[in-house]
Amino acid sequence: MRKISVPVLTVVIMLITVSFCFAGSDDIIGVWNNQEKDARVEIYRCKEAYCGKIVWLKIPDYPEGSKEGAPGTAKLDHNNPDLNLRKMPLLGVEIMRGFSFEGDNLWKNGTVYDPKNGKTYSGKMTLVSPSELHLRGFIGFSWIGRTAVWTR
Repeated sequence: MRKISVPVLTVVIMLITVSFCFAGSDDIIGVWNNQEKDARVEIYRCKEAYCGKIVWLKIPDYPEGSKEGAPGTAKLDHNNPDLNLRKMPLLGVEIMRGFSFEGDNLWKNGTVYDPKNGKTYSGKMTLVSPSELHLRGFIGFSWIGRTAVWTR
């Protein structure tokens, strides 16, 4: 087995670290698993910003015995504050809007809609690595909120 010298290994680690520090604005584009792994969200460019929509649900239809909808039918956005949108299937709902790239692996000034409670929050995202994204939803101040860890 061939040994790698400490200086060479140090340089390789530094290059990998530096590459994460300089994320490009489109590096978040793609499909991400939510923290609970029960939904996948596609993040894409929408004009000059970034948006995201639900593209996969672990359980896309109401199960047998559901009180929220007819078993076997698509789950609906039944908590949406807009009554007209409550009849729309969750699959395809845009839950992220208006994020702008600020540099330093940070996207902010966007909004995040939580279909579980029908509320919309201010949001910011930090790309921690190519396969890990921290999405923070908050009201008012970013330190008053919750961070979810999403993975590719």
